[in-house]
Amino acid sequence: MSAHVEEHFAGSNKLFTSIWVWLVLLTLIEIFLAYKPMPIHFMLTILLGLSIIKAALIVAYFMHLKFERLSLILTIVPMLVVCICLLFVFFPDSFRSAGLRYQFKETPPPPAASEEH
Repeated sequence: MSAHVEEHFAGSNKLFTSIWVWLVLLTLIEIFLAYKPMPIHFMLTILLGLSIIKAALIVAYFMHLKFERLSLILTIVPMLVVCICLLFVFFPDSFRSAGLRYQFKETPPPPAASEEH
């Protein structure tokens, strides 16, 4: 009997070093943009896009999802999308309920002590 040995490519040090350099570069761009004055919606859109790119690189290379079978990828990625969509379903409720929380009134400051001489 012969055993079937399946060999997977796990990447090389050069590949992982180049991915690490890209991650550092993207992080430096994010830090630069965080301190640059620009409209908040524009900045958050760019930062979110860069974070998604970084997450995809980490999942693909450092978690070896790029080297896995297609069936595993087709199982994990749609479930991640469903989880994110479920979060967006509950976000409006959390914003609506923010106004329903207890409102603490500020207590008046103690009366100033009058100095009598």
